[in-house]
Amino acid sequence: MGVSGGMKCIKFLVFFFNFIFWLCGIALIAVGVYVQIELNNTLVITSASSSGAPIVILAVGVIIFFISFFGCCGAWKENYCMVTTFAILLTLIFLVEIAVAIAGYILKDQVKEIINNEVWDEMKQYRQDSKIAKALDDVQRKYTCCGASNYTDWFNITEFTPNHVPESCCKQNVNCTSDPTEATVNPEGCVAKIETWMKKHFVIVAAVALGIAFFELLGIIFACCLMKGIRSGYEVM
Repeated sequence: MGVSGGMKCIKFLVFFFNFIFWLCGIALIAVGVYVQIELNNTLVITSASSSGAPIVILAVGVIIFFISFFGCCGAWKENYCMVTTFAILLTLIFLVEIAVAIAGYILKDQVKEIINNEVWDEMKQYRQDSKIAKALDDVQRKYTCCGASNYTDWFNITEFTPNHVPESCCKQNVNCTSDPTEATVNPEGCVAKIETWMKKHFVIVAAVALGIAFFELLGIIFACCLMKGIRSGYEVM
């Protein structure tokens, strides 16, 4: 015996919300891949904490993508077990997102420290690893920056030529490698510029996550209503 009346409306709402979750899952997977690629293009990741955020985003996207399967099938077939599984899993992912949001807020001040350590590590390995050298050169050109806080940081790298900076530090059409000055070198450090880029994009991700969380909450409520309707149908039978 299928649901009827108002429960049919709830059924189609649950199906609709799961279609939205499915799209949100794809969106989060895309965002996670994009952020990970950008980080890899920006820094040669040497610590797990640096790549943790995109991995979490990617994982949540994959989980939401599969959870929506239970919701869609359960709502369409009016299967109590599948709708219940969907409601439980969606509640768990909702709680995980809240926990991640709280952890992200608490740890937000560590972002600068992590970036700073990454940049210094790459500067120290600049002469030893061509891959790292290319990555750091690309960063300094892309963000028109030099060193961690400024160009004088290169003077403290014992593995680098004394009082020299890489060519990627120089302003456009200027050769400043052997005689760097504030007039010829990109004045800002890379840490501040990368931090600004990350915070800007994390705000976008946070806004998207907030919107998804709102739809998840509605999905949980409608799923519970549908569970009650399906259960009532069983009891009538």
